[in-house]
Amino acid sequence: MKKRVFLFISILTAVFLLKPFFVFTTNTGEVAGNKIEIDDLNSQINQKKEKIAELEKTIADYKAKIAATKSQATSLANQLTILDNYIAQVDLDILATQEKIDATGLEIQSLDLSIVDKETTITKQQKLLAGLIRTIYYENNKKYIEVMAAYANFSDFYNRVHYVQNLEGDLGKSAKTIRIAKEELQTKKQQREDQQKSYQTLKVSLDNKKKDLEEQTQYKEDLLVQTKYSESKYNTLVQNLKKEYSKIENDITSIESQVRKKLEAQKKITEGGNPQQNGLLPLSWPTQSRYVTAYFHDQNYPYRNIFEHPAIDIRASHGTPIRAVAAGYIARARTCTVASCYAYVMIIHSDGFSTVYGHLSQITVSADQFVNRGDTIGYSGATPNTVGAGPFTTGPHLHLEVRKDGIPVNALNYLAQDY
Repeated sequence: MKKRVFLFISILTAVFLLKPFFVFTTNTGEVAGNKIEIDDLNSQINQKKEKIAELEKTIADYKAKIAATKSQATSLANQLTILDNYIAQVDLDILATQEKIDATGLEIQSLDLSIVDKETTITKQQKLLAGLIRTIYYENNKKYIEVMAAYANFSDFYNRVHYVQNLEGDLGKSAKTIRIAKEELQTKKQQREDQQKSYQTLKVSLDNKKKDLEEQTQYKEDLLVQTKYSESKYNTLVQNLKKEYSKIENDITSIESQVRKKLEAQKKITEGGNPQQNGLLPLSWPTQSRYVTAYFHDQNYPYRNIFEHPAIDIRASHGTPIRAVAAGYIARARTCTVASCYAYVMIIHSDGFSTVYGHLSQITVSADQFVNRGDTIGYSGATPNTVGAGPFTTGPHLHLEVRKDGIPVNALNYLAQDY
């Protein structure tokens, strides 16, 4: 009984002496200021999102116009209309991406303020509990008779004891408040980290879209120079380009067939095995860049009126090292000395797979050579009017084909999804 009374009185004294700790737990002015600033940032974010939605609607309208024009007969006028609409679409896409960057920046600022608030709350709650623990420890060393003497009558003492009975629950709530605040703090920090990654990704995307705009604008200017607004000259140009593409495609198909038969006879490659087991798939990316400027059978491919795009184009600045996506034998290393010539490397792999790397400015391998995954086979090109670029390019990139049993397939279905 004496121990229970002693504990009650000790806690009672702790509460009486600890009251000042509850006074400074919240800086109302600071929190209110942060809330006003956060509300203002959220208002700006909503405005940005509304503008993005408007831009995306206009972009969709331009895509519809492009699709409608493509359904019409091929002509110079139609091609120029498609280019004009596509350039306008990319221009709007740049504006929308910039708005997304701005909105993401504002969201990061808002999260920063929220993080500061949570850290302040946790710090003050921790000080409160630490002070309470110190006071209870100090009062536990006092004699309870000294504490009782501080009250004028039993009624006051009883009221204080009744208040103390609720203290343990209040302490539990304070501990829970700290735990919840810490969880929310971690969530906010993770959100901020995700937004910062998104911010950097959007900036890279913006740079690439600006390059897309430059290339499409230059392509239109080059087309006008070559045709001089003449439909007959445009038709002649298209026919010549179709012949050039057919020649390149026939060479690649013929060479692959010949070399594969030779390698099979020499038992240097296997057929019919499981590529997941023999390590062929997934294929590695040939460049650090993962930005695709033209997709497999891309509806927006600038030369689609000449041939169906059998590859993906990966943006790579002129002179970027190009690496083999898997081990295999070099079937062809076509070097060039003029810009009109299309320079490429073809590699034969196991299980009916082959890969083609086009528009190379320099080639560092030769036919019949064995290469491992990741070996450098040459350097990217495709800058118009440079050696090895060939006729089908609007800007520096790597043309990557993946073929299965001699037929082009979508490379993105076979490349490692590690980005």
